[in-house]
Amino acid sequence: MRKRGFEVVKGFENKDINLPKRQTKNAAGYDFESAEPVTIEPIWKHLYDLFKKKAKGEEIDDTILKPALVPTGVKSYMQPDEVLYLYNRSGNPLKKFLLLGNGAGVVDSDYEGEIKFQFINFGFRAIKINKNERIGQGVFSTFLKADGDQAEGERGEGGFGSTGN
Repeated sequence: MRKRGFEVVKGFENKDINLPKRQTKNAAGYDFESAEPVTIEPIWKHLYDLFKKKAKGEEIDDTILKPALVPTGVKSYMQPDEVLYLYNRSGNPLKKFLLLGNGAGVVDSDYEGEIKFQFINFGFRAIKINKNERIGQGVFSTFLKADGDQAEGERGEGGFGSTGN
């Protein structure tokens, strides 16, 4: 019986995807890699572009301020009372000026889609993430439920806030 682990998602089967793995015997986190090259523009560039448009009286679209999604080509499986927490690599803020847009990701046991990391570049230069470059880590954990918990909902198809407002 499978307990917990990782699989390559549909569409990435023949794309040289490495499943997350721990680098040392005492490491808690499984290192995730980027499934493809991604360039993450600095948030300052987006803000500058918005201010220029606003100054010209043009309509602005602030959706460009959203974090960049970095695909992994991987999905997880685990027990119903478990969760996979996604964290940034410790060197990313120091060396690449990359922060996770959601602080820490939460992958619920009923999520069957691709795991993606969302990054914000707070530096002044675009950052290129190469295919198969380590980008973050995942830690499996159990969780507890509160007395009287009555959650009955079912997960939809999406991710990143798809279970409600």
